[in-house]
Amino acid sequence: MTMMALYPGTFDPLTNGHLDIIHRSLGIFDRVLVAIAVNVRKEPLFTTAERMDLIRAAVGSEPRLEIDSFHGLLVDYVLHRGARVVIRGLRAIADFEYEFQLAHMNRRLAPGVETIFLPTTQENFYVSSSLVKEIASFHGDVSGVVPEPVYKALCAKFPRPA
Repeated sequence: MTMMALYPGTFDPLTNGHLDIIHRSLGIFDRVLVAIAVNVRKEPLFTTAERMDLIRAAVGSEPRLEIDSFHGLLVDYVLHRGARVVIRGLRAIADFEYEFQLAHMNRRLAPGVETIFLPTTQENFYVSSSLVKEIASFHGDVSGVVPEPVYKALCAKFPRPA
């Protein structure tokens, strides 16, 4: 039986921490679906299509990885796609408290869906997409915390003044 896990997030933009979770998930599961959540309350820097392309460019050719997007409740999408496991990355204790609440609510809504937490690596625990966007908007160097395709896309979004 093939076991698929779903890794949801906004990935706006994808960071090295996200990329690490993707690679580690591929080491555990037969298939991984990276699901870009479309959040109507947030104004993303990159379109959903751009984020999908950036993830593909960063991961490269990996036949066991699928990239998609969804609206609405995560558990509805998980069940629709036939996954039974949700992967969530953790950076700090504050992440855990929030993610723990979500995991329990998701289990209440869909008892057959499990959440697995993967802690980020030590070199990525302080990196968040919102922090990356803020630093990039002020032309700070984020090259070491995002994959190369994302770095180039951020430089294009925030060109240095002439």
